Amino acid sequence: MRLRVIWTGKTRDAHLRALINDYLKRLSHFARCEISEFRESPVPGKKMGIDKDSKRISDGLHEGAINVLLDPEGTEWTSPQLAKELQRWQESGTKEVTFIVGGPKGVSAELSARANKRWSLSRLTLTHEMARVILLEQLYRAYTIIHGLPYQK
Repeated sequence: MRLRVIWTGKTRDAHLRALINDYLKRLSHFARCEISEFRESPVPGKKMGIDKDSKRISDGLHEGAINVLLDPEGTEWTSPQLAKELQRWQESGTKEVTFIVGGPKGVSAELSARANKRWSLSRLTLTHEMARVILLEQLYRAYTIIHGLPYQK
C-alpha cells in the first residue's frame, strides 16, 4: 500500500523540514510514502485562494485512493485506532491512501466532500507546517504499533 501526503505550500522552517524528512525515511521501512507539494495560491482574498489551492489538490487525487482530509472538525483517532485503520486498509487490498493537509486558508467544501474520511489530529490549533510533522510521526507510530516495535511505548 502506498501512502501519499498532499499539501500546499513549502515547509519553510528548516527544523520542521528536517523532521519531515526523518519521518519519511523511517516510514520507508514499512510503506511507500510520497509527498505531493502543490504551489500555494498567491491570489488575494480568502475564498479565491482556497478554491484555487483546493482545485490543485483535487486535480492531484488519484482514482480509487482512500482520501483522508485532516480537518479540525473530523474524527479524532488515537494512535492505536490509526494503526487499526491502516492495517484494515492494507488487508483489504487498498492500493493508496492519500492524506490531505490544507493550507493556512483551509480547503473548499468541494474538496472536503471528496474525502472518504475526515481526521482531526488534535483539538488544539496547529500550524499547517506542524500538522505535517505530526501526521508523519503518527503514521510512523502506527506502523510501529502494527509491527510490535517498541517506539510506541
